[in-house]
Amino acid sequence: MILRSLTLDFFRNYPHFEGKFSPSVNVIWGENAQGKTNLLEAMAYLSTASSHRARYDRELIQFGVDHAFVKGKVESRERMFTLEARLSRGARRQLLSNGVKLKTAGELSGVLNTVLFCPEDLWLIREGAAVRRKFLDSCICQLRPKYAEALAEYRRLYEHKTRILRDWEEHPSLLDTLDEFNLRMAQTGALIIHYRAHFIKRLGEVTPTIHRDFSGGREVLELGYETVSTVEDPLAPARTILEQLLDHQQSHRKAELESRQCLSGPHKDDLAVLLDGLSARQFASQGQTRTAALSLKLASREIFFRETGEWPVLLLDDVLSELDGKRQEFVLKRITSGQVFITCCEEMDLSRLGSARTFHIKDGALVG
Repeated sequence: MILRSLTLDFFRNYPHFEGKFSPSVNVIWGENAQGKTNLLEAMAYLSTASSHRARYDRELIQFGVDHAFVKGKVESRERMFTLEARLSRGARRQLLSNGVKLKTAGELSGVLNTVLFCPEDLWLIREGAAVRRKFLDSCICQLRPKYAEALAEYRRLYEHKTRILRDWEEHPSLLDTLDEFNLRMAQTGALIIHYRAHFIKRLGEVTPTIHRDFSGGREVLELGYETVSTVEDPLAPARTILEQLLDHQQSHRKAELESRQCLSGPHKDDLAVLLDGLSARQFASQGQTRTAALSLKLASREIFFRETGEWPVLLLDDVLSELDGKRQEFVLKRITSGQVFITCCEEMDLSRLGSARTFHIKDGALVG
């Protein structure tokens, strides 16, 4: 997969941008707060229709205007595609591929896959479960469009159920709809758990080898899946998981009504990371957590390649400057294939990666 060009209108701090890229390494440099990360955010948006920094699309639109536009020409599956995202403050966004409106955001992933690695991801191991769920969701949504649909539906149902639990004492009639929401949440939740379990199984096959190489064979990394306690085997068919989720809902019904919180479902899932049998989150050093986080990201990239036969576009947002020399060297040795975008605050010598195209960004504009 190769992003041949990118066009932006009123996206973040870019009134307008047009750039054509190398199929190998592209270095985007400039001082802080000039728009380097915004470019990578736009690229990632064309693969996921979501932002790693913004909760709502309207946050991506430049202040003072009502719309924004992102267009990328992508070479994928031996074909050329033009992907477009049209964002508006007052209307629903439109996603298009070769001029045809897409029904779901998941259809983008059939054309363009990206793996984004930013400085915050270096704390992927140390942060709370929500950060690791976001990592899993970003990966699986690109590989499995049905998962993206189930996740969007689950989030919608979760918000509705949360309102019911919050307001039921003041409006008792709301409880009339609770069983229906519970059933639908269990149905979509079962799909989510099923997909997450199988992806974590793949991660567990790929990540330890990368981490062993990274650590010089000194550490053993293992991954596990922590989900709803009644789910005996997360790899089981979704219909089996459904029954177990319904049992968990029933046993937590009273507690949910009393606490006015949704206590049952995969919205509290976690990816467990162990180093030499101990919880990396609790016991690993800063260097160990960074190595584990890098290993997870690089493993997801390799899984994409194995799944699709093409390397996803790798977006490294100011990560290399956060790493010591050893970790920099390891990352650079593992990204010699596929298209790579690297942002940094000054020009870098990346001759070891082959020919690299350099872009200088200043005040939301390409200046060289």
